[in-house]
Amino acid sequence: MNAFFVALSFLTRFPVPRRTDPEGWPRSTLYYPVAGLVIGFALILFDLLVAGFFPSAVRGVLLLGVWVGLTGGLHLDGLMDTADGFGSNRGPERTLEIMKDSRVGAMGVLAALFLLLLKAAVLASAPAPLWVPLLVAPTVGRWSILLAIRFYPYRREDGIGLGLREGLTGPRLAGATLITLGVSVAALGGWGLLFPVGAALLVGWTARVVIRRIGGFTGDVYGALVEGTEAWMLLLWLWLEVVDP
Repeated sequence: MNAFFVALSFLTRFPVPRRTDPEGWPRSTLYYPVAGLVIGFALILFDLLVAGFFPSAVRGVLLLGVWVGLTGGLHLDGLMDTADGFGSNRGPERTLEIMKDSRVGAMGVLAALFLLLLKAAVLASAPAPLWVPLLVAPTVGRWSILLAIRFYPYRREDGIGLGLREGLTGPRLAGATLITLGVSVAALGGWGLLFPVGAALLVGWTARVVIRRIGGFTGDVYGALVEGTEAWMLLLWLWLEVVDP
């Protein structure tokens, strides 16, 4: 369980046993989708106890607020840093410097606002019970990081990506993929396969843009990828509900 607790403590703000073994860090990648699944169950519980009793617009905002709170804004921070760097229209080295700056610029604020508004709007437009997107989006979102770690270069000479890359073996990626596929198919049957496939396409497109611009992924870009994948999963789910209610 140590590797699972390491993944949960890194990706969420859920309390875990204090004595987690650092050696579980490389092995924790297997449990990234599980951490997303835990977030999803927590959101469903909050929706049943609180959010579901409010009008749809308020419900969407409440769910999104808890969603961000459960992660401590970790991935949202990466999104803002990435938007600041890529929005600066500077060279690779200067872009990396801007991304590392703790201060948030206009592009970061605008990117965060747009993404939060988009997620809240999708949740508020729910034509069906929300348990499907609340389970699938966080799970697939954290699985998408593993694809980027495994198949695409890491740009910085130090950072979280190096240790994770070494620990993400083929069997661990396969296990995480099976978990993700299982959640998606259990939620929507055959249509559920569209979610991992859609996420993989987004990872590939993101990698092309990132490698061309700065030469590889960074921790901030991983965070931005999670946020972008979650939003894409919500939009895909909403589209499926519209074409096949």
